[in-house]
Amino acid sequence: MSQFGISHVFQVQETQRLRRNPLTTKKVFALVFFSLLTGATLLGQAPQSNQHLTLRGVGTLSGQAGVSPTEVGLEVQPYHPGHNAADVRPAMTSGLAVPLVPLAPPMPSPQAVVNPDPGFSGFPGLTHYDQRFAGTGNYTNTQFSLEPPDQGLCVGNGVVMEAVNTALAVYSPSGTRQTGPTALSQFFGLAPEVVRPSGPFGPFISDPKCYFDPGTQRWFLTLLEIDTNSANGAFGNHSSLLIAVSQSSNPTGAYLLYALDTTDDGTNGTPSHANCPCFGDQPLIGADANGFYISTNEFAIHSNNFNGAQVYAMSKSELEAGTGTIVVHINAGAMPTPDAGGVWYSIQPATSPSAGEESSGTEYFLSALQFGPAPTDNRIAVWALTNTGSLKTPTPNVTLKNKVITSENYTQPETNAQQKSGPTPFRDSLGDVDPFEQLASNDDRMNQVVFANGKLWSGVNTTVIVGGVPHVGIAFFVVKPSVSSNVLSASMDDQGYVAVANEDVLFPSIGVTASGVAAMVFTLSGPNYFPSAAYSPISAGASDVRLAGPGIGPEDGFSGYASQGSPTPGVARWGDYSAAVADDAGNIWIATEYIGQTCTDAQYNLDKTCNKTRTQIANWGTFIGKVPACSGADGSGDVPGKNGGSARFDLHEDDCDRQQDSADFSDPGSGTDFRSTQVNSVSRDNVAHTVTIAGLGTNNGLPAAFTIVAVDSSLVPPGAFSITLSNGYINSGNLLDGSIALH
Repeated sequence: MSQFGISHVFQVQETQRLRRNPLTTKKVFALVFFSLLTGATLLGQAPQSNQHLTLRGVGTLSGQAGVSPTEVGLEVQPYHPGHNAADVRPAMTSGLAVPLVPLAPPMPSPQAVVNPDPGFSGFPGLTHYDQRFAGTGNYTNTQFSLEPPDQGLCVGNGVVMEAVNTALAVYSPSGTRQTGPTALSQFFGLAPEVVRPSGPFGPFISDPKCYFDPGTQRWFLTLLEIDTNSANGAFGNHSSLLIAVSQSSNPTGAYLLYALDTTDDGTNGTPSHANCPCFGDQPLIGADANGFYISTNEFAIHSNNFNGAQVYAMSKSELEAGTGTIVVHINAGAMPTPDAGGVWYSIQPATSPSAGEESSGTEYFLSALQFGPAPTDNRIAVWALTNTGSLKTPTPNVTLKNKVITSENYTQPETNAQQKSGPTPFRDSLGDVDPFEQLASNDDRMNQVVFANGKLWSGVNTTVIVGGVPHVGIAFFVVKPSVSSNVLSASMDDQGYVAVANEDVLFPSIGVTASGVAAMVFTLSGPNYFPSAAYSPISAGASDVRLAGPGIGPEDGFSGYASQGSPTPGVARWGDYSAAVADDAGNIWIATEYIGQTCTDAQYNLDKTCNKTRTQIANWGTFIGKVPACSGADGSGDVPGKNGGSARFDLHEDDCDRQQDSADFSDPGSGTDFRSTQVNSVSRDNVAHTVTIAGLGTNNGLPAAFTIVAVDSSLVPPGAFSITLSNGYINSGNLLDGSIALH
């Protein structure tokens, strides 16, 4: 289409300042954009407000939740807009929408489901029981019941933090809880969600995200907040983004607590947007060397009106120090889109696995372009916020740009995920009037973005056609962006699909190491699988699906049961997102929703928590796993032949893709010609810089077992190679030429 590849800039920028006591400040506004269709530059001015980011105080993480063996109160959190595809796509129901040329849904070859990689480990994370009963003292038994578990995960300094819905926990790498589950209302110093049996009610909170900054060694946590009427819990007329920043590298220590007003109705210094008071749904977070970034989808509190994506940028170092900082607010929702009637939504900022990955002063984002009404698209948007170094100055001067590039086809999911049949004691207790639940596939908005090794990585839910049947699958993108002379360029470096025959995969997140090793986490579910945690390594396409945390029962929660007031009878809420992040050792940590419990009707009737594995009305859990850093060995060269002359070897070994392992050895002087067919074991000595590989193969066409020992030639020059075959052949020696590299 004519608008493909056209860069444009559009900025509605509000400036917001941190103060302990709010002060009125002057208003300044600037608006600049390049026309999408004509390339003309238009200049204009409109009101802008300076707004205070409020420092609320200091919080700490402490204590285990108070729990009770029986459920007290079955209240569920109120519904708010933002979860359905049409919520962020006014074009779907608007007469202004311009349909795209019809595109076919993707029809990829399916991946197999296999065991996890060698060295993989994992443990159960927070459950609905943990989240429902988090809280101590005045916060005991004050949490709402929530579905699904909005997943937050961050890892650093040998510690794992998980934030789910309204609860938080910190773990050791082996899964031992160091603190939590902590109620987030308690951590942020808010009133309890609900004091049973009938109030008072505290603020509505949701959608936590967390981030460990590898450069500054600080932990960040964000949360959506909407004020409520304390007497009846109805939504009020004010909303905030809550931000917590640790004061050390210890995640269980002290945090500075901030609030950023997102009401945007002209009060408290906020800009005046249409249909507000509003709130910032699904806060998405990112960071570069200079700034901390939050993107939201802005909805009216008291209606379903959507104002589009809002982007907030602030100095990271000043947030950490608690000093005065300016927050730049960009109304990306006011920016024209390539399609009439479209509104920008879910603009995902990037995080990076290592300090200095992007220190040039640019923060990147990705977003999807499927605005509707056509369900399939083949474009994504790459965004760049430039001059982020200015965030540390009294007068920040950043500019938001985007560029639309072509991609593989992706489609608004037309089906929901199936699940394996199993015991549903809560459903049975309701009289079996509700159908067996499916899992909501939501939509195809962009998920978590990582900037690593000069590339952006992300994925979306999509319909895939496998064997002629539509299923929920995943489309992923690897984009190479750059900014030169203030011009944003971007190209697709890799893309592909994850699909499983007869099953569904949904809600991807990709973790990427500093060197560009990537793994995608998601839920696997279908007729042959209870909802399970799974992942797939990404390298020039997606590898087979690894079953990381097998589910052991079906989803059996209130959100899909009409008798419990479900707005989508027969379809349970799921997701809304997973999480994946690399640590400083090169491991990739993953977290996603699964069902890690099961119990019979008889067990449930005796104990509605089934031994504290669920609650009366919900049974979701989360699974946290560690995909080990991929080690490998590559080499080729010559060593002395056993009977004179030289012998040639070629070696490739990759822990994360054993199917590609190979070892060939030829010694013409002794009549040896060996080819490996299978690698059975690999061991390393990091002191001697050696790798030992054993397996099976053929020598001159006859079966033979082998053992190879290779020595890294750069660390122990010139390197060495030895081989032992089961037919009695043995040879070893220093390299005559070539090299061996262990990585």
